Amino acid sequence: MDASQIRQRLGISRQRCYQIVGRRTFPAPYQVLVFGRVWDAAEVEAWIRIYRPHLADDQRD
Repeated sequence: MDASQIRQRLGISRQRCYQIVGRRTFPAPYQVLVFGRVWDAAEVEAWIRIYRPHLADDQRD
């Protein structure tokens, strides 16, 4: 996932996204490319289950 996908998944602004991905609890990006950082989607989803459980896939209708 890139930052825009994380923003969309969490329903947050660009600024808020950069605050969240900068936290020590957020997974480290697995690759840094010319266009930006990339995170493993499974790791991001695991973080969501812990820190934003109301947004977890298993909580969606």
